[in-house]
Amino acid sequence: MIEYRKSGLSVNHIVGCPLECGYCVRHLFDNFSMKTPRRLMSDEAAVAQLVNHPYFRPHRTPIQLLNRATDPMLPQVKPHVFAVLRLLDQQGLTNHVLIITRWRVSAEDCAVLNSFENLRLTILVTHSAIDNPAIEPVNSTIAADSLRMLYEHADRYKTVLYWRPIVPGLNDSAEHIERARELSLRAHATVFTGLFFREEIAAYYEEHGLPMPYEGTARRKIMPEDAEQRILDAFDSAKFPGGAPWGTLFRKTSCGVAYAHGEADYNGHYGVRELCEICPPEQIALCAKAWVKPDLEEVTREARALGAVGDVEVNDRAIVVEGLDEPPRYYLQHGFGYQCHDRAKPHLYRQHGRAPIGWEAENGPDTP
Repeated sequence: MIEYRKSGLSVNHIVGCPLECGYCVRHLFDNFSMKTPRRLMSDEAAVAQLVNHPYFRPHRTPIQLLNRATDPMLPQVKPHVFAVLRLLDQQGLTNHVLIITRWRVSAEDCAVLNSFENLRLTILVTHSAIDNPAIEPVNSTIAADSLRMLYEHADRYKTVLYWRPIVPGLNDSAEHIERARELSLRAHATVFTGLFFREEIAAYYEEHGLPMPYEGTARRKIMPEDAEQRILDAFDSAKFPGGAPWGTLFRKTSCGVAYAHGEADYNGHYGVRELCEICPPEQIALCAKAWVKPDLEEVTREARALGAVGDVEVNDRAIVVEGLDEPPRYYLQHGFGYQCHDRAKPHLYRQHGRAPIGWEAENGPDTP
């Protein structure tokens, strides 16, 4: 029920979604065929599991609600989402809480979201503008309307335009980029990212006769270099006379969330300095001030306790370990506020932890 993902511990006590987005990560967890949301335990029990989880730290560990299970704003789901938020807020917890949706949000929903006094709450609205109903049956105007509604009524919470998945030839035209630019002005931050295209998702595409976006699959999100560059070129045009204004753009989810709340990035992406080239100078300064290289002895002690083998390294970009799966690495990362990488899966320079597909130097260096 509780799973550690990069953006936080995810509470997944309701499973099932009728929206049928072809690229949904639920393919990876063998629950895509579940169309009706089904609650697996009470909201109280789910919260108890979360706060008693060995990786949960009060006020520090970021939390996600139903990240890989359903859409939190579906009518039959959101009462439980609001109940979980209430239970967490009543404990005085100030953890970041991320809710990702592409569904309808009303003014009444916004009032509820504004009622929580302690949690640092962010609503991320997924908007892709993919107009192929076989890939994405949900009209993107629903997400656009929800984003505007959330931004207009925001008080205690923040809202982020989650511009994803960007797929070359599908939703990366000049018109698509212009639409995203307009929406970016109705959000506290905008995060853009590519497509998870794992074997399970590729199999679904093939079975349903959908156009294959890439020739191969990848463990990480695919965001080709030329697609990113066209987005950045459009973003940069705002700096010149007559250029249309943009909202604030980020490559990483936690960077956008942290910026929206006026804080340093809790994932320590400042260590991967080339990520920061598009960030506002004041945000870079904030992250630089908070970013502290951890003590090797302390990191080694914690990593060994979690099961790390081999050498533990702390360099100027990240902690590097061997033998740890993603959850304990994320635990270290959020605890130290410093990137934590697997030595066997290096993050290559400028690819920002993305798949090598679409990058000219696929086996390039992992440092400048």
